[in-house]
Amino acid sequence: MAYIVVLNPLIIGTVQDADGQYLGDGSAPNLAMVAAATALVAGVMTIIMGVVANVPFALAAGLGLNAFVAFGIASQMSWEDAMGLVVLEGLIIAVLVLTGFRTAVFHAIPAQLKTAISVGIGLFIALIGFVDAGFVRRIPDAAGTTVPVELGIGGVLTSWPILVFAIGLLVTAALVARRVKGAILIGIVGMTIIAIIVEAIARAGGSFTAEGQPNPGGWRLNVPEWPSAVISLPDFSLLGQFSLFGAFSKISIIVVVLLVFTLLITDFFDTMGTVVGVGGQAGLLRPDGTLPKTREILLVDSIAAAAGGAASTSSNTTYIESAAGVGEGARTGFASVVTGVLFLLATFLSPLVSIVPYEAAAPALVVVGFLMMTAIRDIDFGDYEISIPAFFTIVLMPFTYSIANGIGAGFIAYVLIKVVKGKTREIHPLLWIVAALFVLYFARGAIEILTGVA
Repeated sequence: MAYIVVLNPLIIGTVQDADGQYLGDGSAPNLAMVAAATALVAGVMTIIMGVVANVPFALAAGLGLNAFVAFGIASQMSWEDAMGLVVLEGLIIAVLVLTGFRTAVFHAIPAQLKTAISVGIGLFIALIGFVDAGFVRRIPDAAGTTVPVELGIGGVLTSWPILVFAIGLLVTAALVARRVKGAILIGIVGMTIIAIIVEAIARAGGSFTAEGQPNPGGWRLNVPEWPSAVISLPDFSLLGQFSLFGAFSKISIIVVVLLVFTLLITDFFDTMGTVVGVGGQAGLLRPDGTLPKTREILLVDSIAAAAGGAASTSSNTTYIESAAGVGEGARTGFASVVTGVLFLLATFLSPLVSIVPYEAAAPALVVVGFLMMTAIRDIDFGDYEISIPAFFTIVLMPFTYSIANGIGAGFIAYVLIKVVKGKTREIHPLLWIVAALFVLYFARGAIEILTGVA
């Protein structure tokens, strides 16, 4: 998960708000400050998760959510106002947990649909790994083809970074197949060292040249070079820089409601999917698909969402990369406590974290994706009433690059098929509500147009 300390600042720390300011009210990005706050919130909330819920689930700034905050919210208001909406969303979800609504929804989902969520997340994070490493790439629109993606660069594997990824994937897979303890960590550390050596010899450079031109054969995220400094004092100036209700004076109430609703629905079900997926991989689920201490888990996750906004790091959520620890045998909150402490140490070690390129870390995501996909054997594909919704859930997560989209499509399909077959009594009352909310979620673009706010 250490990559988020570098990636989150690159997403939210390099975007100007509606006033032309970067996070921290600066005229230029301050990535070190964003990185320190990112690691701090992740560390504190992950430790709390381990202590309160005793599960191996770690938390950090949510990918996808941070991009939405940066490009969908901050573009309409100041960063302080945008982060205030994140805090507001976290508080609303916390209320839903305390009233029992969020936990009840969690328990209302059929067990095999929860399994489908786990499998879909496995495919999703495997795709993330391939794309982050550049092994799979989007074909430019100018190429004149309807094929959306390709292998490597122009359909071939030609760069040193891709070679490092390919070797790392094969080595990590072999170590996992041999049941070697620490296989995933060995793979990341080992390939980072190899990447540093390769860069010292081949000088592949970053994904952009010094002149700002694209460099397809370069390293993605970070160039693996040993930093000039390993330790630096963290800057926590971002903490508390939010305005809870400032957005209401900048844009219409309808737009505010839609923005908060989008944050809420994404955070709500991304977390649910992650908890089910990682919990299932850890063997923590009961026979009925429920998880012990669900209320505690969801409450900590809700508080983390608000804490992320209060620290200007975007909404923090339970991380699917927790499966990496589970894959190495983590089963209790002790793993979360250790992870949280390491995040706190990372506030001082951000220069060291920045040497790991995607190509060295991505093999772990692909292998973990395989481990999570093995749960597909528990889905009865002979029963179309559950297998069709499960299929939609599984494929739409990677195909739309969103956990929430897959879950929403699965829920809607499940309710619709039960209605068509005259089995409405088998639909839990809460699933009617959730399916209706997802219909609104998918129709939010049309709603914006009809209400004149698009």
